[in-house]
Amino acid sequence: MIMNRRPLSDTERLDWLRLIRTENVGPVTFFRLIERFGSAAQALQMLPDMARRGGRTSPLRIPGKSEAEREIAAGVRLGARLLAACEPDYPEPLAAIDDAPPLISVLGHVHLLKKRAVALVGARNASLNGRRFTQQLARDLAESGLVVVSGMARGIDTAAHEGALANGTVAVLAGGVDVVYPEENEPLYRRLKAEGALVAECAVGTQPQARHFPRRNRLISGLSLGVVVVEAAHKSGSLITARLALEQGREVFAVPGSPMDPRCQGPNALIRQGATLIESATDVIEALAHLTRSPLSERAQGDLFAAPPPAVLAPPPDETELSRARTLVLECLSPTPVPVDELIRGCQLSPAIVHTVVLELELAGRVERRPGNQVNLI
Repeated sequence: MIMNRRPLSDTERLDWLRLIRTENVGPVTFFRLIERFGSAAQALQMLPDMARRGGRTSPLRIPGKSEAEREIAAGVRLGARLLAACEPDYPEPLAAIDDAPPLISVLGHVHLLKKRAVALVGARNASLNGRRFTQQLARDLAESGLVVVSGMARGIDTAAHEGALANGTVAVLAGGVDVVYPEENEPLYRRLKAEGALVAECAVGTQPQARHFPRRNRLISGLSLGVVVVEAAHKSGSLITARLALEQGREVFAVPGSPMDPRCQGPNALIRQGATLIESATDVIEALAHLTRSPLSERAQGDLFAAPPPAVLAPPPDETELSRARTLVLECLSPTPVPVDELIRGCQLSPAIVHTVVLELELAGRVERRPGNQVNLI
């Protein structure tokens, strides 16, 4: 199926921004709402009532038009582009993941997002040898035509960007696209802005917080055909990126290291678990040679991104049926995450009914959506 991709109008972009910045609306919920109501504008109108039906008693915070206009204007002043997931310049591999950000801010050379990419990640307290190897690896990969993606952190990330700058690199930021973190990377940030590209999901001016980094990591892997882990301790952010890459159907590579160095425990463990051992850029290039761009997911195909039709949408489920369903769904839910498909089977209700109830509960702040299409009570 060929994806129907199109630019948003200024009004639609404003509506998309207001919807994704609304309290309790994440990427998956955003696209569920678009599917349910046909447009962001219609979804915005229905949100308060849905949250109320889900049990919310206080008003849902929905940004006003002026607030969204200020955010857009701030990006324009920076020279950043606000790309929507339906637009031609939005990177296809990222659009294919289940929780793709509806909007990303891009500062620098947007065309780099259209090229095949590989991610290089690793320890912040990287060894000198690790940084040297990463720099050479990034340089060789970039010279082969691959864009190198990383997170502009200290250590391995910085070395990856430095090695690839001359030929193409993209930094994914945990905060706003205008926020330099760590501050010591201000010179690197300026060079990335001039020679590479910077990508952020958060609003302009957002200071990075701990909860932002795992979300940032899913974009690093989502933009890439594969992820290379150079040095990483157990339970590090780099291993989170590797896990996300596997969940997204990406390749995972690891550079072996001394068992005496804690920074090599992560890559060595990945190799034992089946990651491809690499010693040079050639190993990565050969492994990726058979891959093309990731196919777009079912969510990102077909008519979802088309202009909403003038025809009347399907009527909402009957309120009596929904009331009964809310009781059943709440009985089946617990603080332990459960796949939505399993919830549908367990409640013996139609998918449309369960998805509607889950949306209501999520907007009410009573349910949390997890990776892998799972939900749990908060």
